[in-house]
Amino acid sequence: MAAMSKHFPAKGENEPAPPIRFEDLALFVQAADAGSFSEAARRRGLTPAVASSAVQRLERSLGIRLFVRSTRSLRLSEDGERYLAHARTALQALEDGRLALDQARGEIAGRLRLSAPSDLGRNVLLPWLDAFQQAHPKLALHLRIGDRVADLYRQPLDAGIRYGAPPADSSLVAQPLAPDNRRVLCAAPAYLARHGHPRRPDELRRHECLRYVLADSVHERWNFHLPQGVQTVTVSGRRVSDDADVVRRWAVAGHGLVYKSRLDVLEDLRAGRLVEVFPPGYGEPAPLNLVCAHRSLLSPAIQRLRDFLRERCAEFATP
Repeated sequence: MAAMSKHFPAKGENEPAPPIRFEDLALFVQAADAGSFSEAARRRGLTPAVASSAVQRLERSLGIRLFVRSTRSLRLSEDGERYLAHARTALQALEDGRLALDQARGEIAGRLRLSAPSDLGRNVLLPWLDAFQQAHPKLALHLRIGDRVADLYRQPLDAGIRYGAPPADSSLVAQPLAPDNRRVLCAAPAYLARHGHPRRPDELRRHECLRYVLADSVHERWNFHLPQGVQTVTVSGRRVSDDADVVRRWAVAGHGLVYKSRLDVLEDLRAGRLVEVFPPGYGEPAPLNLVCAHRSLLSPAIQRLRDFLRERCAEFATP
C-alpha cells in the first residue's frame, strides 16, 4: 500500500473549501493538548468518533494532515505544529470578543484558567480567589496548583502566578503583583533554641536546611544580598520535597531552616510560628507576577484579576 500523503488531494477548481467550524477548531486544540481524541472528546462530552470526525473535517477544510496517527499514538504533524498557535489565537480572539461584550455591560464572565505555586496558592491565594469569584459570579475558575512551572504555550492555561520575572529572551508577558517581594530565611523558635541562631550565611553549612524542588532541580544554592555583595551558600539537609508547602510545614514543626518567599511565610512570621533569622534586606529578590503567553491574552478578566491581586498583595504585606 502506498504511503499516505501529507496533504489531501487537490479540490476541483470550482469546489470551495468547507468553512472552518469553531467546534472543530476547539477539538483540534484539545486533542493536541491531550494527545488523544478520546480525552478531547471526554472533556467536551462527546464520543471519540465525533471528535475524530471533527478534526478530519478541519483537515479537509485546510487541505493538510494535522496529526500523524497510528493504532497506538497520536502526534501533531509538522503542519499541525505550525497551525496550533494560530488555532489557539483564533479561539482566544473569539473568547476575547465575547468577554469584551460582557465588560461593556459591566461584568466579566467565562472560564479563567490559572496556575499557582503550591504554598502561595493554598495558603494565601485561595481565599483571595474566592472573594474575586464572589464579586464576579459569572466567572468559572480552573486552578492548577503545583511548584513545577507550567508551560503557558502548550498547556490549556490563560495565565500563571509565578515568582521571578520571565527570562529576557522570552515572549511571556509579566504583570507585576508584588515587585518588591523577597525571600526570607526563617525557622521555628524551637529549632533555634536547640541549634543556635546563625549570624552569617556561611554558618548555614552546619545547619539542617529544608530544601524543595525549583525548576526541576533541588533549590540548594541560596543567595543572600549582603552589604558587601551577593553571597551564595550551598546548603544541605535530610529533608527535600517537590511541594514547597510541605517544606514550610517542616519548618513550622521545628525540623530546620527554610528560605522562602516572604509572602509564603508572612502569616507564620506574624503568628510567631517562624522567626526571621537575617535582616530583611539580605533576602534574594522574589517578585511575584501574573504571567501570560502573549499580550493579546490580557483579557478583561485577566486585567481585573491583576488589579485585584495587586491590591491584596499590597494590603497583605503592609505591617
